[in-house]
Amino acid sequence: MPKIDALESGSSSQRDNLNHQAIEDYLKTIFNLAQEASPVSTSRIAEAREVKPASATNMIQRLSKLNLVTYEKHRGVTLTESGQKLALEVIRHHRLLELYLMEALGFSWDEVHEQADILEHVISEKLEERIAQALNNPQYDPHGDPIPSKDGVLPVRKTQLLSETKAGQSVRIARVPHQGDGELLRYLESLGLIPGTAVLVNEVAPFDGPITLEIDGKVTIIGYNVATSILVEKI
Repeated sequence: MPKIDALESGSSSQRDNLNHQAIEDYLKTIFNLAQEASPVSTSRIAEAREVKPASATNMIQRLSKLNLVTYEKHRGVTLTESGQKLALEVIRHHRLLELYLMEALGFSWDEVHEQADILEHVISEKLEERIAQALNNPQYDPHGDPIPSKDGVLPVRKTQLLSETKAGQSVRIARVPHQGDGELLRYLESLGLIPGTAVLVNEVAPFDGPITLEIDGKVTIIGYNVATSILVEKI
């Protein structure tokens, strides 16, 4: 994607489109980071957006002027009601698109994130609603991420990291938040560790050691770091 400042003169419509996308991307990033800790620091935003802190600060100041965020220099950023509404709308577009790309067009779950990142900014509300209806108004995307309702309500379920489970527990894979990591997703799929899969935790080695799982009678061993990338719910 070209940078806004690099566009030639006369490209005002292209500039407007890029500005719009940048605003939505930042709001989505702030919303996601706020699920871990809020207010969100500019350094966390810059790291997530892969930009310099000064660039992140400039955008945050713009968002503040648009009344989309509340920004306090030494405290961080929170979304306003308007900012959260727009963030949830973009997230709904993204997650519906991911599921539609898989269900209707045959994309794999490691491909859909990149495609949805592009399409989320351009689909109309009418198309969004048609997609939701075609998918029977789903609550979760292919990675187990919750899909906001049309009214901006996120479904909630109690989960924990697979790395935090104990030997003898039966759990179900609920969510793999790292959908941008295609290599990890392909690896998990090869092991059958996808949302909806029931897993028996046979053994948890101490000191961040490997975890032994049983899936449909087949024993699988994964590393501790991989287990920290998977959220599960108790059965």
